[in-house]
Amino acid sequence: MFKKILIANRGEIALRIINACRELGIKTVAVYSEADKDSLHVKFADECICIGPPPAYKSYLHIPSIIAAAEITGADAIHPGYGFLAENAHFADVCKSCGITFIGPEPEHIRLMGDKAIARSTVMKKNIPIVPGSEGEASDIDEIKKLASQMGYPVILKASAGGGGKGMRVVWSENDLQNQFEMAKTEAKSAFGNDAIYMEKYIENPRHIEFQIVADRHGNVIHLGERECSIQRNHQKIIEEAPSSILTDSLRKEMGQAAKRAASAIGYSSLGTVEFLLDRKGNFYFMEMNTRIQVEHTVTEGVTDIDLVKLQIEVAAGEKLNIRQRDVKISGHAIECRINAEDPLTFMPSPGRIDVFHTPGGPGVRIDTAAYAGYVVPPYYDSMIAKVIAHGRDRKEAIVRMKRALEMFLIEGVKTNIPLHLSILEDEGFLKGDINTHFMEEFFEKNEVSDS
Repeated sequence: MFKKILIANRGEIALRIINACRELGIKTVAVYSEADKDSLHVKFADECICIGPPPAYKSYLHIPSIIAAAEITGADAIHPGYGFLAENAHFADVCKSCGITFIGPEPEHIRLMGDKAIARSTVMKKNIPIVPGSEGEASDIDEIKKLASQMGYPVILKASAGGGGKGMRVVWSENDLQNQFEMAKTEAKSAFGNDAIYMEKYIENPRHIEFQIVADRHGNVIHLGERECSIQRNHQKIIEEAPSSILTDSLRKEMGQAAKRAASAIGYSSLGTVEFLLDRKGNFYFMEMNTRIQVEHTVTEGVTDIDLVKLQIEVAAGEKLNIRQRDVKISGHAIECRINAEDPLTFMPSPGRIDVFHTPGGPGVRIDTAAYAGYVVPPYYDSMIAKVIAHGRDRKEAIVRMKRALEMFLIEGVKTNIPLHLSILEDEGFLKGDINTHFMEEFFEKNEVSDS
């Protein structure tokens, strides 16, 4: 087992990793930018070291500074958390060349699953359904037009190196194809430094279902059930829950086996998330695989009582999985709401000083946060300041507990999206579990959200 882990991240995920390390008896090193000198992950880590000025590219994305911090402090492993360098294969390569363990998959696996076009062709060989589309990169506009005509509109253009909805364009007719293609390439180049695009048939009003998998270096692969991630805005998740209310036992088993085959196809080892689209007829299609811990890992922990971060660290240290598929039991229902410092109406970030910060408690409620009264939310990073996770015996109880928790969560000084969450939790469609990836568009058409 590792003796000291450097955490190449900030905020609540850095604290989450510190908690896991403490339980495993591992020392921790926090790195921080000048904007985060008063952050809690700096306070609670065993050591801390400043790695640069506020902009992420000069600090949390600056690989030489992070490697230097690891070498200076004698860290034998680096945990990247999520975001920043978590899925950067070059960073994983540099860690390896410096004799530091990257707590994640092998660099080649990050590259393989990071290129969405290659990932599609890889899993297709394992008889995992994929959305009909181009084989690899779509570069010739005439070939794209021909394929789109064969598949039928609408189609969707996606950045091969992308994620988070960037470089993604839905095309409803051939008249708009070339313009959207050029815009997708431009956006992909700007966001990822790579303008490669591939095309798929656009599945209208699907559900977004992802399966949590974990694989060790000894060939063992298990899944820990699914998460429903259909409540999104601009392809960014807002609310996640486990299990999904739509899956039957047989479909859950089939999708879980497909997720495990996707990992086995490349000899994967580490935590990972295999994401699927589920259409209205119950057909599922592989979408992508994320090779890191997810923001929403907490709901899986809620229904399985398994610490995913500890498991990730143990697997990275070369240990065998101590649980088998038959040992995984799903208990009750869990929901996560991401609390962002933003205007609930315009979604504009709301950085600034938090004057009042009172977190709720009570049965079945968990809060993951690095914020506190007096903390200044910086304008340089993601606006998420907390995650509220509610667990109940069933979905109804989880929703009731989430509403109670949000109503008792007091944050003053910055605006938050708590009013939006409360409105969603009262929506008739949400309460019935009648949701899809376009839920939020329909929600705003029929609801007004308060800004307080």
